[in-house]
Amino acid sequence: MSDRNSQASKQAARERIRAERERQKKKEKIRRQLVVGASVLGVLVIAGGIGFGIMKANEPTGWEAAKEADLVKPANTSGKNGTEIVIGKPEAKETLEVFEDIRCPACAGFEQSAGPALLKGMEDGRYKIRFTMYTFIDGGQGGEGSKNALSALGAALNVSPEAFLKYKTALYAEKNHPEEADDAYAKDKKLIEVADQVPELKDNEKFRAAVKNGTYDRWTMEMTALFGRKGVTGTPAFLHGDKKLKLPPVPQKQMTKEQYQELATANFNKMIDDEFGPAKDAKK
Repeated sequence: MSDRNSQASKQAARERIRAERERQKKKEKIRRQLVVGASVLGVLVIAGGIGFGIMKANEPTGWEAAKEADLVKPANTSGKNGTEIVIGKPEAKETLEVFEDIRCPACAGFEQSAGPALLKGMEDGRYKIRFTMYTFIDGGQGGEGSKNALSALGAALNVSPEAFLKYKTALYAEKNHPEEADDAYAKDKKLIEVADQVPELKDNEKFRAAVKNGTYDRWTMEMTALFGRKGVTGTPAFLHGDKKLKLPPVPQKQMTKEQYQELATANFNKMIDDEFGPAKDAKK
C-alpha cells in the first residue's frame, strides 16, 4: 500500500473515531440533562407533595370546616341565617327568650322540673318562646356533644316545631341526659336512639340522614356564634325584651326528687307571674 493510501486510511479512521466520540459526548450530555431534569422534576414533585400536604394539613376539619359549608336553614326558623327559633301561638303578644346548652346539667335540671310549665305558658298563649341554643360546654369540657346535638335539633326542627320541642325534652330527660363531662351526644347513634322516643322522629329516614350527613352543621356554627347575645354567657337564662329575668333558686336542703321538682316549678311560675301577670286561670 502506498504511503498516500495509508495516510488516507488513517485519516478516515481518525474521522470515524472523532465522529464516534462526538456521538458519545452528545449521548452523555443528553443523559446528564435527563438525569438532572428527572432530579429537578423529582424535587418539584416532592416539594409539590409537601406543599400539598401542608395545604391539606392547614385545611379546616370537623366543625371548623362546617363554617365553610353551604348553609342549610331548618324549616320553621327565621332571621338572616335561620338562627331565630320562635315557637308559639301567633296571637301571643309577648316573647320569652330562653337560652340553653344541651350538655348543660343545670338546663337538664330545669327541663326535668319546670320544663312542662315553660311549655304550658306557651300553649296557653301567655308568650311565644325564642330559643337560643349555645354550645359553649364543648369548649369548656372538651368534645362536640353540644354542637352535634344542636345539629340534630336542627334536623328535628326541619320536621316540625313539635318535633323540635319533644326531641329537646327527650335529650334533657333524666334517662337520656349524660353527665356534663360525658360527651355521649357526640355520637350520632346516641342522638338517633333518643330521637326514636319521639313519634315524629322515630324511624324517620330523612331526619336520620340529616343527622348522619351533618346537614345542619353549618347552621349549628351560626347558632354557636350567638354566644354572648344580649350579654348572656350562662345557661339556663330567661329574657323578656332586654330584661334578664331572675329564676329564684331552689333552697339547698335535703329533699326528694318530687319535692325539688315541685319547688323548681313553683319558682318558675312565680318568675313568669311577676313578669307577665297572673295566669288567666290562676283563681280556678
